[in-house]
Amino acid sequence: MATLRKGKCYTAVTRPYTRRSKFKKKGFIKAVPANRVVRYNMGDLNKSYPYTVSLVSKVDHQIRHNALESARLIINRNLTKLIGKTGYLFQLRLYPHQVLRENKMLSGAHADRLQTGMAHSFGKTVGLAAQVKKDRAVFSISVNKNHLEFAKTSMKKSMARLPGQYSIKVTEAK
Repeated sequence: MATLRKGKCYTAVTRPYTRRSKFKKKGFIKAVPANRVVRYNMGDLNKSYPYTVSLVSKVDHQIRHNALESARLIINRNLTKLIGKTGYLFQLRLYPHQVLRENKMLSGAHADRLQTGMAHSFGKTVGLAAQVKKDRAVFSISVNKNHLEFAKTSMKKSMARLPGQYSIKVTEAK
């Protein structure tokens, strides 16, 4: 069964050579995998709130699309349970556009005679990632003052699902 590689394999921010050409045979990336992130804006989109709680990255790294979706589900589920469907505005601030590739290797007995190794390897696409710079917000929740602690606890619960180090920043609208 095919499994995902560990997240630490993809956390380094690099600029891979991902040639996408308008001519099919010249493009190295034949197909980009589907994005797992379902929604980017949740809650009451038309209302304005006085406070914003943000999950801010402390380091430069990449976050895979399945990790973003997992953290988004945790936060949104917790907010709807504690506040309700219309008491907040929750936004995902990143878009996973970086194509991740992997050079599949055979394992098992006598697998060394069947492979070409890493010579001129480009790899097949296995997923997408969002590149995060230091001090960039990953998620933001806009709430009223009485729901501020609920938003903070929701952000803390999601930190375990994401790679890297984060801090929670609260700002007041002017």
